[in-house]
Amino acid sequence: MGEMMFEILGRVAVVLADLYHPGKEIGAVIAGFLSILIFHKTAYKILGFFFTRKFKPAKKMHKYGICIAARNEEAVIGNLLESIAQQDYKKELLTVFVVADNCDDRTGAIAREYGAVCYERFNKNERTKGYALKYLFEQIERDYGTQNFDGFFIFDADNLLKRDYISRMNDSFDEGCKIITSYRNTKNLSEGWIASNYALHWIRSIRHNHRARSVLKLATNIQGTGFLFASEIVKDGWKYTSLTEDRAFTADSVVEGYEITYNDAAVFYDEQPADLKVALRQRLRWSKGHLQAFGESGGKLFKHIFIDTYTKKEKGEVWWHYLYRTLKYRFMSFDTFAQLVPRNVIALFKWIVLNVILYPCFCMEVLGLDYLSSLTGVIVARLGYRVTRYFYNILTAVYLFLVEHRRIEKVSIWKTLLYCVMWPVFDIIGRYTQYAALFMKVEWKPIPHKSRVRIGDLKLS
Repeated sequence: MGEMMFEILGRVAVVLADLYHPGKEIGAVIAGFLSILIFHKTAYKILGFFFTRKFKPAKKMHKYGICIAARNEEAVIGNLLESIAQQDYKKELLTVFVVADNCDDRTGAIAREYGAVCYERFNKNERTKGYALKYLFEQIERDYGTQNFDGFFIFDADNLLKRDYISRMNDSFDEGCKIITSYRNTKNLSEGWIASNYALHWIRSIRHNHRARSVLKLATNIQGTGFLFASEIVKDGWKYTSLTEDRAFTADSVVEGYEITYNDAAVFYDEQPADLKVALRQRLRWSKGHLQAFGESGGKLFKHIFIDTYTKKEKGEVWWHYLYRTLKYRFMSFDTFAQLVPRNVIALFKWIVLNVILYPCFCMEVLGLDYLSSLTGVIVARLGYRVTRYFYNILTAVYLFLVEHRRIEKVSIWKTLLYCVMWPVFDIIGRYTQYAALFMKVEWKPIPHKSRVRIGDLKLS
């Protein structure tokens, strides 16, 4: 029986060895595909270091609804509403809407005390933030009419707004921008290395993604909170209810031809998780939502790279201007598709098949080496690459602290060094939660917020 098993394994090894060279060619194609998806990112980083889009002061003050989905947020929602009340914007042009979603605390009562229009929702089966927003926009349409507003802001209950936030966002909106995101600062950066990891993550997104895309008038991505969109986008209601509704919103907006711009002057503050267990749970949800968004929207975006059904030639438009518009639309589709592709998962699958399975069998059958020694070489090479990436990410953290030191919370040099050394852990966690998300069932759970920081407690630049 044992001899038969060894004979079968030997034959399998021979077959796998024969597949090594074809597998290597396929792997090269996959590697080339993944490289194409990120070839332009270096240009974004360089451009984002020097430039961001500037906006002229608005000529008109627009009417906005401010939407907040809150679940048991009595500890923080009052501070957000206080910062909204302190905005240097005409109060009669702002209406605050809160959906107290499956709450069993005083969230709704506090919202009403601050003058917000509050709706209460109870549905234990549909628990994501997207479902809460869907319900909220249904109520707004019924009672006020969504098209009676020019646009809507989306905030989380733990946010705080700098006093000129809405005015700065109105500058972008008045210039014709339909979807605008903003500068996401952190109100608890010094609470620990986990909170600092999140803070650096948002700053990296700004420097590596948002700034350059805003200058080029392309579509950046929405990241959950702190954004404004034109009311026309919800004329048929809010339809994004997945684990990460922001990714689906971004993808659909790009498919429909919308730019998503970024306003560097509009600053809001966000509370970050400081507990590892909570952080792991959130990163797993992000990863699962990422995979879901790719499944739902990846095909549409890929199609629109090649087939432009949105850009129509206008009467009297010169050919080169139409060509520019259609190429821009196709590139925005490609760029957003590239963000959605789960590159880590694809790269891991390629590495396991090619380097862990096929290559050792090839070495054993063709070169006469044993399997373990071949595999050891592969693993050592991989570890060397990962160590190099770790130190590269440390340098990235140093860069982010240096370029943003005037805007973020000041911490001691020792804490800064600690946070820089620990920063690569954020990407490591993200990588492995993406692998886990392939096999795990993930449910939406609220992130607890407890920070008592008010907008007046922050030293604003």
